Amino acid sequence: MLELDQLTKSYGGRTVLAQLSHVFQAGEFVAIMGESGVGKSTLLNLIAGLDTPDAGQVIVDGAPMSSLDDDAATRLRRTRMGFIFQAFHVLPHLTLRQNVALPLLLNKEPAGRADLMLEAVGLGGRGDDFPRQLSGGELQRVAIARALVHRPALLLADEPTGNLDPETADVILQLLRHETRAHGAGAIMVTHSHAAAAMADKVLLLTHSGLKLA
Repeated sequence: MLELDQLTKSYGGRTVLAQLSHVFQAGEFVAIMGESGVGKSTLLNLIAGLDTPDAGQVIVDGAPMSSLDDDAATRLRRTRMGFIFQAFHVLPHLTLRQNVALPLLLNKEPAGRADLMLEAVGLGGRGDDFPRQLSGGELQRVAIARALVHRPALLLADEPTGNLDPETADVILQLLRHETRAHGAGAIMVTHSHAAAAMADKVLLLTHSGLKLA
């Protein structure tokens, strides 16, 4: 499903990832842990095609991301991937329902599942609210609902429980696991939380030497 082949990335003369290779299997829920600054978020951005490697390839479903033009890469992200990033990227001028429904609208799918996903993350009945009315933890849950609403084949999650209390975090992790399993999706979750990592099928440790089983 996803292969990293000799992936290398540097910023300002500092090598963050060096010749990183790994194969992620379809339907696998993987947690990636590691020290701050080791390149975990950079790795997610490269997998998503939001950043470009200096060398090496990200191969999705047998096709190198570098072989896709901008339109094809955008379609791949829009239809096959879901993103939960630390900055949330919730659009302030849209209601919660509109934010969550955005992937469905872009893919020309019915928007009814948006309310179901808001309910699933504990925000049922708040579809007409705007992001300014929410706390940081609630915004994170909106971002999670949006990432899952179109049933992506690959979910990329960067600290998805970072702003949540332990009880809510457990509910969200159960939801991530249920949704990915129900649709045969793969998931890659970057986390510092050992409790979150325990929900994964496999835990990998990212170091300057590469990825290895934790």
